[in-house]
Amino acid sequence: MSNTTEESFSDNFSSNSMVYSFDVLQNYVIQQLKKESTTIGSKRPSTLYKPIEYALSVGGKHIRPVFVLMACNMFRGNIKQSFPTAIAIEIFHNFTLVHDDMMDLADIRRNKPTVVKKFGENIALLSGDSISILSYEYLLKQKMNNSSDILQLFTKSALRVCEGQQYDLDYEEKEVSLQQYLDMIRLKTAELIACSLSLGAILANAPTEDVNHMYNFGINFGQAFQLQDDLMDVYADQNIFGKKTGKDIVSNKKTFLLIKAMELANSEQKKELAYWIKIKDFEETEKIKAVKQIYNDLNIKEITRKSIKKYYHKAIIEMDAINVSPDRKKELILLTGKMIKRKK
Repeated sequence: MSNTTEESFSDNFSSNSMVYSFDVLQNYVIQQLKKESTTIGSKRPSTLYKPIEYALSVGGKHIRPVFVLMACNMFRGNIKQSFPTAIAIEIFHNFTLVHDDMMDLADIRRNKPTVVKKFGENIALLSGDSISILSYEYLLKQKMNNSSDILQLFTKSALRVCEGQQYDLDYEEKEVSLQQYLDMIRLKTAELIACSLSLGAILANAPTEDVNHMYNFGINFGQAFQLQDDLMDVYADQNIFGKKTGKDIVSNKKTFLLIKAMELANSEQKKELAYWIKIKDFEETEKIKAVKQIYNDLNIKEITRKSIKKYYHKAIIEMDAINVSPDRKKELILLTGKMIKRKK
């Protein structure tokens, strides 16, 4: 039975039979991450570690570490003992964000200055590298008989995320097929989600077959999640979304919507899309409106929604194959279902 009350949080997760909600586990992660980031920030030299503390404290939903705990909980594992791996996942994720912001020359992350903007390029580079190393330090705190399996999966996934980021950079100045894009987001976005869920299952000593199903669930959900991101950047209600839409259009970012539009467009539409992609001096509102009109004419919004549903359906097939009772799967299914329908 799911329980989102404060009492269930304060019981220190002593009951492996209880299924804890996302809110309860997220609360736990936020509290523990705050303690860990403060500890990291107290290290010397402060010029190296204070930016790391800052990176870890700027907010976010902490979905990936919560996924570790939810998957562990689903298989009746010990949530508290699994926390070192959960925090390792969150720290590594923040490493990718710090370096992403450097590569994108981004000034703002979660409505606050990015690490590179606040501390400068050299410090951001070194602190970002240190964050990736710290993730392994936390992973090595995980005392389990299957520690080698945990380390192997984490390392493989970490490298795949970097491969995905490189493909994303490579694709900025070249024509990309839809399959190339889907393969890229599988690495860059879906892989760490799949790793988080699989690690949670491994920590609970789940059978190998169920660990594999959990990984495949994460891969398919992760791709649906990224396609929803692509969709929201163009079609979200700005009042709900909380930020200006159309950023991907303005920056010519390769997304599912743009690639599919280029695939389906007639000669005139392709010519117009090419014009907006190549032009350097333009009015942002005008460009967004023009490209969005082409998307509307080609029914790209509905095509994207169908692809999201397709990947999530594949994810649910994997979840159905996992050998635990439906009531223990319910929280994760409800959460992921909401996430691919999110509006912000």
